[in-house]
Amino acid sequence: MSGATLSASTTPPSRPSFSSRFKSVASQVLNHAKKHTGVGMICAVAYFDPGNWGVDLQAGSQFGYRLLFVVLLSGLFAVYLQVLATRLGCVTGLDLASHSRLLLYNRPKHTLLYRWLGLYPLYALAEIAIIATDLAEVLGSAIALSLLFPRLELWHGVLITGFDVILILGMGDPLRGRPVKVFEIFIAVMVLAVLICMVVIISKVNVNWADAFQGYLPSKYIFKSGGLYTSVGILGATVMPHSLFLGSALATQDRIDFKPKDPDELTLTPNQSKESQETAVVHSVTARSRVSSLFNTLKESVANAFRKPRPSSFTTRVLRHSDHQNNSFEFIHAHLSHGVLDMVGSLLGFAVIINSLILILAAAVFYRGNSSFEGPASLFDAYDLIRELVGKPAATLFAIALLASGQSSSIIATVAGQAVAEGFLQWRVSPIIRRLLTRLLAMIPSMIVAIAVGRSGVDTLLVASQVVLSIVLPFITFPLLYCTASKAIMNVHRSTPAGAITPTSLQLSPSQPPGHLERGTGGDETVDFSNGKFSKCIGAAIWLAVVAANVYVIVELGLGRGP
Repeated sequence: MSGATLSASTTPPSRPSFSSRFKSVASQVLNHAKKHTGVGMICAVAYFDPGNWGVDLQAGSQFGYRLLFVVLLSGLFAVYLQVLATRLGCVTGLDLASHSRLLLYNRPKHTLLYRWLGLYPLYALAEIAIIATDLAEVLGSAIALSLLFPRLELWHGVLITGFDVILILGMGDPLRGRPVKVFEIFIAVMVLAVLICMVVIISKVNVNWADAFQGYLPSKYIFKSGGLYTSVGILGATVMPHSLFLGSALATQDRIDFKPKDPDELTLTPNQSKESQETAVVHSVTARSRVSSLFNTLKESVANAFRKPRPSSFTTRVLRHSDHQNNSFEFIHAHLSHGVLDMVGSLLGFAVIINSLILILAAAVFYRGNSSFEGPASLFDAYDLIRELVGKPAATLFAIALLASGQSSSIIATVAGQAVAEGFLQWRVSPIIRRLLTRLLAMIPSMIVAIAVGRSGVDTLLVASQVVLSIVLPFITFPLLYCTASKAIMNVHRSTPAGAITPTSLQLSPSQPPGHLERGTGGDETVDFSNGKFSKCIGAAIWLAVVAANVYVIVELGLGRGP
């Protein structure tokens, strides 16, 4: 009897079958795709906007496949900075703009000096960057429309694209405490449209793939014949300041209903009238037809777009970091790794690939396929030559991809403007007014150039917008690197029972191995999510490289040796 008992007790547990393990993995993947994807796709849009198209076409037409290495390197820079923005938002519950305000608004000494020489100029630079970005999106969309409909003048296209902000009126506010899936799905469809169009076009072009893949290796041509200037242009057009603000803001959202819902989210906004509240109660009690319910939802979304929103979950009334409490360890554990995976996968899987395809297209069509072409290729040149060499369907796909890229990027830029104004200054106005202001400021110079100068002026304005972004980028990335490297800002308290063995390094920091365990003594313990030494060195190297690249571009333009 005892032997039987001993045998039963020492029998190892049966291992799960392959099918059960596969179902478990598939369930986890589907859950991640359903709950956590979306932010990465939204941020990826900024990295293949029309400004990137212009620079990539120039690089491919002048240097062939050789600058693909720079595209890859710039993409890795973007991945690193966007992951930092994701970690900052997820750990602290505040976006980058709000952290900048806490750093500079209420300093104990020389308070007004920090505000007027630090905070407000930084806010102005962020707004200038968003307007410059939106300007490039408006011009790119206008060019695409004029290519698709030749009878349209360029200024007609600028005027038409000025009203695309209406598209997001019925999608709700993407910057509230929980994600707006309709908005994320819309952006994902636009991104997939760009990728599919580019893949179809590339399939119809004669590409030397051996040379193309060799282009991802470092080449001496980067430092010859203007290659360094074009490389700097790729870097400046790739890493977008507004995407860092938006990525950190969206990373604060609760994507799995981890937190109890805010009562304001369960009721209507205080600005609504008593009649609308009563109507909402009736709608919740009585059964209406689906068409009527959809119409009422759309009507309410449009109405909310004109109302002043309540404070976002990533804004705060405190004036310094010491008064702010970060997210709980459990919230971070449930969101951080998924957010990082989503961001890295989206940037490498979409942004880097689409930029590479644009450069490969230009290299195959201009550098390899048309030896008589001289000078850097513009968007108009690319369309005309693709139509001549490949056919009108391929050229039409090129214009559709450009339009999808411009429209999706433009919507992202206007939403980022809302996050910047609310984070820096706690300035809250209705979403439609905020987006219209950003759009109008971008449309004014676009309309002037489109009417007065035409196509040649558009190319100059596109280059100027990328120079502005290059100048702003070091100022925006410095607070990001500083905050994510600060233990005081990135520390999280966690309650542990006595004797529990818990991982203390869920910080994705190279300073400690992820599997390090520590036995708790009960009570609160601190988990450090700040950057490790190796990560700090990488961030410093990227920042110095960006500064050096921008100084080089400004000097070259000042000496008249720009494009």
